[in-house]
Amino acid sequence: MNDVRRLAENELQRCADHFPVVTVLGPRQSGKTTLVKSYFKNYSYINLEDPEFYDLAKNDVNAFFSMIKGPAILDEVQRIPELLDKIQVIVDERKENAQFILTGSFQQGLKSAISQSLAGRTAIINLLPFSIQELNSVGIDFSKDEFLYQGFMPRLYSEGQPADLLYRSYFQTYVERDVQTLLNVKNKALFEKFLHILAGRIGQVVNYESLANDTGVSKTTVEQWISVLESSFIIFKLEPYFENYTKRLIKSPKIYFYETGLTSYLLGIKNPDQISRDPLVGNLFENMVIVEILKSQFNKGMEKSLYYFRDSKGFEIDLIIADGRKIIPVEIKSASTYNRDFSKNLKKICSFAPNAFSPTVIYSGNLEIESEEVKYINFKNCGNLIV
Repeated sequence: MNDVRRLAENELQRCADHFPVVTVLGPRQSGKTTLVKSYFKNYSYINLEDPEFYDLAKNDVNAFFSMIKGPAILDEVQRIPELLDKIQVIVDERKENAQFILTGSFQQGLKSAISQSLAGRTAIINLLPFSIQELNSVGIDFSKDEFLYQGFMPRLYSEGQPADLLYRSYFQTYVERDVQTLLNVKNKALFEKFLHILAGRIGQVVNYESLANDTGVSKTTVEQWISVLESSFIIFKLEPYFENYTKRLIKSPKIYFYETGLTSYLLGIKNPDQISRDPLVGNLFENMVIVEILKSQFNKGMEKSLYYFRDSKGFEIDLIIADGRKIIPVEIKSASTYNRDFSKNLKKICSFAPNAFSPTVIYSGNLEIESEEVKYINFKNCGNLIV
């Protein structure tokens, strides 16, 4: 397979031109190392998961940096966040841009350390797995069901790994090892049960009490588990959009997974043919579309500005894209046939929300039109909503 050019490259270069440190965050196996090593070919490369480098950096930080000649890539820097203090001293002395390229796959402790040690000295880029647009650029094109089952992890395409093997390994190696270690989970079976339950509730408003009862743990434990899963780039929250349209709005977030292939694995889906028959196919499709739009924002160096809207009477818009003071309301439908009823809620929100514009239906059909001021676009083009 031809190398996939990552759409984040332009933002990576822009950050390197203006900051002494560039930090690339994202899920494990999302392509962070491949991107920075291919883009900064002449840099020294140090993987802090290598026991030799880890021990040296942990026990003698001065000796560690004395062996680095010139600019360097430090991979998985969240393993030793104490290095950031020394990096601050070095970059302040040299006063050059792009001295260090850092990568990390756990953002909770790392972001805190960055805010303390490298404030104003580093740009942060979030890199998620391949986007549909990136795969399409090298001739890889799947149906909706194939994308939902296969997912977007680079090793699926660079090494041809079967999806079921990759996600089983990913789950056992990273989700279980990393997350359970961070949480010091005493009952592995309960944590695994929780992940399967969470996958079954994608796109639903979070109810911590219900999750706790169904898992058999406390509400506090569920909140802690969700926090670490967020920090580990396994899941993310879609917060509700607040505006003075009505005081009766739902205030709890929804949960989505960064990788729909992992979600399909957790749901026990064995092949693409099972996707369309699964009762959660609409939720899976919604998850994929939202992540594709999120990838587009991140690749352009934008902050996440995605929300959903729901009032206490059940009126809902699947996705709200905030664009300054304006909003783009979006309805997401897994159907492949155009239906004018898909735009019903979009027309309603535009009737009372003066800041709503360019209402859009994203679906799996190929007919892309504008009807009654509502755009209909195929899901493979949803990244184009972010200009």
